[in-house]
Amino acid sequence: MMIVVSEWEIILRLVLAVVLGAVIGFNRSRHNKPAGLRTMALISLGSAAFTLIGIESVIQLSMLQTGAESLTSGVSKMINLDSSRIIAGIVGGVGFLGAGAIIQSKGRVQGMTSAASIWVTSTIGVSTGLGLYVLATTITFIAFIVLVLYCFFGNETEEE
Repeated sequence: MMIVVSEWEIILRLVLAVVLGAVIGFNRSRHNKPAGLRTMALISLGSAAFTLIGIESVIQLSMLQTGAESLTSGVSKMINLDSSRIIAGIVGGVGFLGAGAIIQSKGRVQGMTSAASIWVTSTIGVSTGLGLYVLATTITFIAFIVLVLYCFFGNETEEE
């Protein structure tokens, strides 16, 4: 059974990814931390978009293989798409962004919370891209609470 994602559903997923990513970014911006509102919204949007591209590419290939099997028998053997590979690529790319947020100076490491926030925000985008709205919203809520609670219970010596 093939699940087709409608154009409106794609738009909903992308907009929701931006909104939920912006929630995490809002907290970062409010405290003048790196990787703020725009960055987190874009990370979430990009993660959702790549996830949707992965889903759509699998759907398109499936339609190609079943719709014109005689024409594409050679193509179907050469192309093997797996949307989970797209998600693995997102993790690698986001890891690169997170590494760029980490700074070591005078024996002190800074930016770990920014890097972790970038990583978590990408999971929000992937979840939204997959249509897992409850998961995406729950991740956003928990991450926001963790970032907010740090203001009340955080240790001044803890990084960033």
